[in-house]
Amino acid sequence: MSVGEALVYAERCCTEGRLAEAEAVCRRVLQALPGTAVAISLLGFIAHRNGKLADAIDHMRRAAELEPQVALYHANLAEMCRLAGRLDDAVAAGRRAVALNPRYPAALTNLGIALFDQGKFEDALALYDQAIAIRDDFAPTHSNRGNALQRLKRFDEAEAAYRRAIALFPDFRDAWNNLGACLRELKRPQEAAAAHRKVLALTPDDPHTLDNLALALKDLERLDEAAEVLRRAIAIDASRDKYHLHYGSVLLAQDQIEEAAAETERALALDPNNHESANLMGRIAFARGDLGAALAHYRHALSIKPDLADAHNNMGNALKELGRLSDARNAYLEALRLDAGMTGVYLNLSDSKTFTPDDPHLAAMEALAANADGLSASDRMKLDFALGKAYADVKDYGRSFRHLVAGNASKRKSISYDEKSVFALFDRIEKVFRPELIAVKSGHGDPSRVPIFIVGMPRSGTTLIEQIIASHPLVHGAGELHTLDEVIRSVRAPDGGLSAFPEFVGAINARGLQMIGARYVALLRERAAKDGKPDTPHITDKMPSNYCYAGLIHLVLPNAKIVHTVRYPVDNCISCFSKLFVAEQDHTYDLGELGRYYRRYQRLMAHWRRVLPAGRILDVQYEDVVADLESQVRRIIAHCGLPWDDRCLSFHATERPVRTASASQVRQPIYESSVGRWRAYEEHIGPLLNALGIDQEVPPPPDSA
Repeated sequence: MSVGEALVYAERCCTEGRLAEAEAVCRRVLQALPGTAVAISLLGFIAHRNGKLADAIDHMRRAAELEPQVALYHANLAEMCRLAGRLDDAVAAGRRAVALNPRYPAALTNLGIALFDQGKFEDALALYDQAIAIRDDFAPTHSNRGNALQRLKRFDEAEAAYRRAIALFPDFRDAWNNLGACLRELKRPQEAAAAHRKVLALTPDDPHTLDNLALALKDLERLDEAAEVLRRAIAIDASRDKYHLHYGSVLLAQDQIEEAAAETERALALDPNNHESANLMGRIAFARGDLGAALAHYRHALSIKPDLADAHNNMGNALKELGRLSDARNAYLEALRLDAGMTGVYLNLSDSKTFTPDDPHLAAMEALAANADGLSASDRMKLDFALGKAYADVKDYGRSFRHLVAGNASKRKSISYDEKSVFALFDRIEKVFRPELIAVKSGHGDPSRVPIFIVGMPRSGTTLIEQIIASHPLVHGAGELHTLDEVIRSVRAPDGGLSAFPEFVGAINARGLQMIGARYVALLRERAAKDGKPDTPHITDKMPSNYCYAGLIHLVLPNAKIVHTVRYPVDNCISCFSKLFVAEQDHTYDLGELGRYYRRYQRLMAHWRRVLPAGRILDVQYEDVVADLESQVRRIIAHCGLPWDDRCLSFHATERPVRTASASQVRQPIYESSVGRWRAYEEHIGPLLNALGIDQEVPPPPDSA
């Protein structure tokens, strides 16, 4: 066999994967002719295939030195250096290859990839375009072009590039994966998931693709599926921090806070300098209520990546709850400066400012809203709620209400709310808590005077009343707690199984009632200790929906105080309808459902007034608090069994975290603008008025509610 024939044979062996045989042939050639550049170049290719990158670079460089006029050798050297992370060397070799042969598509492409890795996306794109102009049928170049366009945020063009690559090579897995990522950016998660499933049909156990699919499923709010897919990815490869990071974010979205923390800590152990992991740890600390730790994590994320817009937004949320409203607003503004398309920031910002007709943020939101194809359903929904607030500020109530209706309708589609089952629960509560049961079981609970419950419809003034009470030096305001609900759900039947509320109340004995109350107080104390208030005599629990448990509170905590806030029904409902709640309030996104729920809530509260001892619940009318603050505050403080303290009147100056939709409002002195707010929307809210049973023609004034 001649040297030429031997080299042809060696190349065929490489193509067919017979690398050892190819290497043996090349070395025999080099024994005969030591300076044969082709053989040395082939040895470089074989070393690369065998994972010996340093050897590959040595061989490629030697070939290029022996025959410096051959562009192929410089192009191959460029790619080997790039793979080794030696980007400057890669670019230098790539430029030599292109200088030798400006019409060499592979050399243009390799140089483009090296420049892409350096972050020079425009330069890379220009080289890909040159390569495609010479050879339009090379699928990898089209895919690489899509990558550059994605980084330049030219997503429509990137999609076209990936689809061209796939048309040339239908089973091109990288192109399908990249197309899926691009479709996510285009807010088309359903199509993104389909693209990633196409890759999984070719390679079912590819963890990178599983991770991509999970992100698309998370966008679709199919959290259980996303979590399962990420568990599969981690089972295959637990060494990649991003899989743990993404799993942690899904767990947090599922309110599995401690599990989310564990996964995110694993991600940080693998890469302590991952800004996304640091940012997620901040969100986890925020969910735990540890606002100081949340801010520390956000600052750490920003020390790694100062232009991380999401961390600035998250920091704004923490600062708002701490009452640092000016700092919060500045954080939101910085987030928007870095990324003007973050719809969630506009929603947060809208709660912290009053818009004017010429407000640039109003114009920016309208511009975003006009680009319907560029918004996901979630983004559009957030924007509608923000615009609803903005147009209310400028007194354009027609446009305000149109946006509120659109935002609420979008939210309603994404949740499961069963009105019949909710009302059936209220029926069961009233059936169980009859006067006879109250009489028999009263006086047996835990005697603690620590808890003060503040209940009522959301947006009825519960946050205001808690802020007033928590301004007293003997009270710690713990905010909206799920504690009572968790204790009730943990009650066990004699056979060891869980007992259903309210039916278990009829069967439970005095000891059981005392244990429920004691367990609740112990957890309340634990929460106060975490907040740095371990010895405070009284602790508020402002979960509005605890009104469902008023009868049980009376039995298990007979000395606990209950304050019930009431607001004129139409104002209360319109205020609910204007808010995108974080959780809990699934009945607020349809005017008819909202009105019917309010009526059913009123009926339940009337039931409690009939069956519980007189004075057990203090009703506080929001409008009365606005009209005569001091006399109402004195009523509230007296009901709570507290000595008078003037600080309760200057509640807006009290420094404490407030974690509700009213966090901004309670930092201000009492104001009257929210009374009668509904009248601006009167012509639009027929379904609500009908559901409330209010005469639309002559509605009662707020002060007569």
